[in-house]
Amino acid sequence: MPQRRPERGVEVEEEFGAVRGARQVADFALKVEVEVGSLREAVEAAEAGADLVLLDNFRPEELHATAAALKARFPSVGVEASGGITLANLPQFCGPHIDIISLGMLTQAAPALDFSLKLFAEGATPVCHAYRT
Repeated sequence: MPQRRPERGVEVEEEFGAVRGARQVADFALKVEVEVGSLREAVEAAEAGADLVLLDNFRPEELHATAAALKARFPSVGVEASGGITLANLPQFCGPHIDIISLGMLTQAAPALDFSLKLFAEGATPVCHAYRT
């Protein structure tokens, strides 16, 4: 019987079946990453063929214990820490078993920039348009 992760509403069995399917059709240069919420899910993702396992919203103590256990069994699987990480608490998430750390606040806090690029055929004369606000 597949287990349900209520916070994601995804059946684990189906998700890891998708990992196996992606691994079968992926080019050798493509990486398959799976977001997980527990050590059990991390192990299942690695067993299914994930190249990277994203440990999402783990407390630092849980993160390091889970990453160490996963790397002990699957040393070639990359481990990414994500969720709730800020510049202030970043050092707590650094460790020997963490390969990647994602800080969503870097992109979520960045202001938008409006720009465009217009290409013209060779020999064509560009027409200037006044900038409108």
